[in-house]
Amino acid sequence: MLPGAGYGIIDHMAKAKLFYRSRLIYPDGAIREMIIWQLPDIDEERWHQLKYRLYYGMAAGNCLVRYDNEKGKGDHKHIRDEELPYTFANVETLVADFQKDVDSFRRQK
Repeated sequence: MLPGAGYGIIDHMAKAKLFYRSRLIYPDGAIREMIIWQLPDIDEERWHQLKYRLYYGMAAGNCLVRYDNEKGKGDHKHIRDEELPYTFANVETLVADFQKDVDSFRRQK
């Protein structure tokens, strides 16, 4: 095996366990998808030991709300094209905060 082989996002995610997955398609075609993985190890960016992507957008592909914790950026959220910091507390709060932002967009219709 080469030095460093067996490490990286592919290996890391291969050991991750799916914690939660939900996909909802609204009558207008908008999509809400929530995916949360339990990671095998804690690191300085993911002290909560989770990798997540919560997405709400239109079927055409334009993202309106996204919460994620991409490596190198940590916990954050996107509202349209703006990236904002997000302070992770727990899974329940993460989902509630995300749904509150989704509901805000849904009310604007």
